[in-house]
Amino acid sequence: MKKVFLIAAMALFGFGVQAQDENGGGQTDMGSWLIEANTGFGAAAGSNTAFSLTSVDGDTSWSIGAEGGYFVADDLAVKVGLGYSDTTIGLLDYSSFNYKIGAKYYISSMIPVQVDYAGSSIKDADENPSYIGLQGGYAIFLGQNVSIEPGLRYNVALNDFYEDALQFNVGFALHF
Repeated sequence: MKKVFLIAAMALFGFGVQAQDENGGGQTDMGSWLIEANTGFGAAAGSNTAFSLTSVDGDTSWSIGAEGGYFVADDLAVKVGLGYSDTTIGLLDYSSFNYKIGAKYYISSMIPVQVDYAGSSIKDADENPSYIGLQGGYAIFLGQNVSIEPGLRYNVALNDFYEDALQFNVGFALHF
């Protein structure tokens, strides 16, 4: 089983390098733009700018959002994100406006690492969550302007009431 995993990982890495070389780079050059839509799996953090839908025993949670960025230097983008979430637990209904600001750096134009501040404004809440997010992954460029970016994200809660959260994300990005 380990051999199959290793071969698959090497093939994925090779595909990413080949796709990057064929497209001539440029996707992460200074002056380029980035638009992302993410899906999040794992512990739900209170400030979500991803697309998600969860329903368990009548309790439903969904979110919608997107992020955008501008490359201020080669491989370095400054990003902002906005989202909306709604959670229904029994008779209670919580909605929130979510935001994120940070920076994303592509190591060798293929390995994105991101640091950001994220927060939420929850309707009728006494305290709103805020997080420092750390994220890393791999960018698979499918063409000149499209990439898929699977990765792991860890949100460190800045409020005592909220908890840290680990998430697996799959991002879809457009590069202009």
